[in-house]
Amino acid sequence: MLSRAENEILCRTGPGTPMGELFRRFWMPALLVSDLSEPGGEPVRLKLLGENLVAFRDSDGKIGVLERHCPHRLADMWFGRNENGGLACAYHGWKFDVDGKCMEMPTETAESSYKHKVRMTSYPAAEWGSVIWVYMGPSEQQPELPQMEWCRVPESNRVVSSWLQDSNYMQATEGEIDSAHISFNHRWMNMDARPPGQRQQGRTLSDGSQMQVLDGAPRLTIKETDYGFTYGSRRDIKNGEFYWRVTQFLLPFYSMIPGPGRTAGGGRCWVPVDDEHNMVFQYNANADEPMTDQQRANFRASPEALFREHHELKDGTIIDCWRPKRQRGNDYLIDRRMQKYDNYTGIASGREQDMAMTDGMGPIPQRWREHLGTTDVAIITARKILLRLARDLQEGKEPYAPHHGDAYRVRPIDIVSPESDFIKLYDKHHDLSLAKV
Repeated sequence: MLSRAENEILCRTGPGTPMGELFRRFWMPALLVSDLSEPGGEPVRLKLLGENLVAFRDSDGKIGVLERHCPHRLADMWFGRNENGGLACAYHGWKFDVDGKCMEMPTETAESSYKHKVRMTSYPAAEWGSVIWVYMGPSEQQPELPQMEWCRVPESNRVVSSWLQDSNYMQATEGEIDSAHISFNHRWMNMDARPPGQRQQGRTLSDGSQMQVLDGAPRLTIKETDYGFTYGSRRDIKNGEFYWRVTQFLLPFYSMIPGPGRTAGGGRCWVPVDDEHNMVFQYNANADEPMTDQQRANFRASPEALFREHHELKDGTIIDCWRPKRQRGNDYLIDRRMQKYDNYTGIASGREQDMAMTDGMGPIPQRWREHLGTTDVAIITARKILLRLARDLQEGKEPYAPHHGDAYRVRPIDIVSPESDFIKLYDKHHDLSLAKV
């Protein structure tokens, strides 16, 4: 378990906090490219690491990410006019380019030099892997973009979606590296009741049973890496064979999860909006060929029925985001009859099964009350690494991963094999040995 003080460090990501400063050393997903596709189009309100921002694509196609409020009288720049290479405040016409430079100040006289003395905070932005990324750290420490394979494949080979989730980033991240929960939280007793988009997901035996359900106490092996860590989850599935799922945890908050139909891996990223919300980016990719329409539909089936809205956060801030039909306010549309006869949770959509558990812990869980077990070693490792890196940065030691983009060129593994054969295969392809815990 964590102490109260450690939990505070782990979960708080606003300006000046240890974890917030660490995350500002990395490029972070902020929007889908499709959310900001039109040059000179409507701006987008967003919030990252507790900072209220506005993003826009100017009339020349360049992307700007600026502080939300005009430095004149603090009017909301989202209401501004996107025209002629900049965003003009609708209150008094002060206009700023994508770098935060004041282009026009029509309330001042023509001979005034005041506009040269006023700038808005702006953050570098980049388009990469169907996502708009933002860097919010010191300019002299600006890193490389992470070279994850889902970003590097052609656009036709990947599916990326995004939505707002009602919890601190960390419990959502922890849910992604918890292999044991899939034996319960995602269990279907009646396989025919599964929604069509979930029927091709996960390995099954010849009798149709789910491999991950057969052994609810998987044995985990952990190996720390320069990009985070990798861990293997081994389940005994009969006849001396084991079902191995090897998951990647990539700093600071990415997962890469094995599964059929996504040879380059799939996973999610959990970007802190503030301390009680996170923006999820879900990615799936094929390495060698474009995705079929059916594959795309399957990967977009969960979460169910995303819709775009102007969402008000608890502090009154408005952001523009995607939201799932099933959410905390409607109890994820739980069906108690389904829970009794068809699946373990009574929630039809796999991602929302996770959300019900992690969001239900409250905005920030009281981790000092936990009683962790042997299948929680990946969660323990992620906490230790993030806390260590945050403390190192406070002492002047910069993190390694953001400045070594090629470190992110890794894949997950999903395989059925005798243990000895798996270890040989893993070592051959990854030049790593799994450390037993």
